[in-house]
Amino acid sequence: MRLLTHNMLSSNIKGVTNGFPLLIEAEKVLEKPVDFNPDFLRNMFPKIDWKALVGAAKAVGYGELPDAADSAMLDSDDFLRHLHHALLQLHLEEGALVCPETGRRFPVNKGIPNMLLHEDEV
Repeated sequence: MRLLTHNMLSSNIKGVTNGFPLLIEAEKVLEKPVDFNPDFLRNMFPKIDWKALVGAAKAVGYGELPDAADSAMLDSDDFLRHLHHALLQLHLEEGALVCPETGRRFPVNKGIPNMLLHEDEV
């Protein structure tokens, strides 16, 4: 699971009001090459929750993103390459996503998060 995907997921457990961002418990993280596309990154930037992305990147061992970012930084090739690496090349292969409110763990196996809810959570 890419960190881009993580940035779009939240806990949908009944009654949860603070289900984003999901915390990451990383057991295995892979780096997979992806062609660099600065236009894609510039288009995605406004849609990203930056604080959640920085937290997720740190959770998988990547600390190269600044704590805060703004659109002026999109002119920096260095910034775009760090963003590209975090969003698209880092993959949570094994581990769990954890609801910040309930502590419910959603397993991630072979890069696929299982976000299915139990009957009592719907």
